[in-house]
Amino acid sequence: MLVRPALLPSWPPGPVDLFGREGPLVLEIGFGDGRFTAELARAHPHWLVLGAEVSAASVLRAYRRMRREGLGNVRLYHGEGPFALRNLVPPGSLHRVIVNFPDPWPKKRHQERRLLQEGFFRKLSTRLAEGGSLLLTTDHEEYFRFALEEAERTGLYRIEVRPPPESHLRTKYALKWKEAGRPFFHAVFTKVAEDPTPWPPVRRYAVAHALLEGTLPEALPLAKTPLPLEGGVAVFLEVARGEHGFYVLTHVEEEDLTQDLLLEVRTSAHGIYAGVSRFGSPLITDGVREAVAALARFLQTLGLKVAQDHTGKGLR
Repeated sequence: MLVRPALLPSWPPGPVDLFGREGPLVLEIGFGDGRFTAELARAHPHWLVLGAEVSAASVLRAYRRMRREGLGNVRLYHGEGPFALRNLVPPGSLHRVIVNFPDPWPKKRHQERRLLQEGFFRKLSTRLAEGGSLLLTTDHEEYFRFALEEAERTGLYRIEVRPPPESHLRTKYALKWKEAGRPFFHAVFTKVAEDPTPWPPVRRYAVAHALLEGTLPEALPLAKTPLPLEGGVAVFLEVARGEHGFYVLTHVEEEDLTQDLLLEVRTSAHGIYAGVSRFGSPLITDGVREAVAALARFLQTLGLKVAQDHTGKGLR
């Protein structure tokens, strides 16, 4: 029921890979505690409902709810909605996208963090099926008007402002705002054309490591200096000494994807291994490979020599 991208057999996965069968695919971005998700899945048992949520606590609550109610047509992803849209659904496959009460980021300096911007609507059009739609419900009128203008600017949608469906007003936040007497706003954005710019899935790799010749150092004094990546950053956060080498807690941020993973520097039968630990099954991306390459370059400054480069980042 929980989606782990690194373990998926195909990329992007199809409905059969995620659900074991075909059916109308629906994506909910920001499912909170999952009460709306569960109601949607019960009301439409033939639908395949994929939810994306950034809060780990909310994912756990929703997961327990789905298990408790025995809902087999729901899959949950802990992470950003745009990442799920890009990588967990094939192009032209989505019947519907649902966004209930998104964070409005009301401060002017934070508005670039809003989900429903022109760029998002353009990318969304590549994943919606013909006639597919996004349903937005919010209590924030300024964000609602903002979203309408951003979608209108693309020319890719027919936009209809409607009263919100009653089911959309039974989410955690809707019930809270209803009690406070707030008004609600609802719109349906139906795809009528598609943006011509390709939006391929993030490329993933099977391996990221290097083998080096030399002696394992006594210490690994890595600085917490941000390593710039294309569209992101990596930071070596902490180093711990183990029985056979070092573990390096590493933070990697890329477009719509943030990972905390362990890198290892340890002795092996073929030399000194510097690469990704299997712990947590991280997704091996270009950013992860660049972080491993940076670690290997640091080891070179300590006198080790690269014997095999499996990072693709030109270490030798």
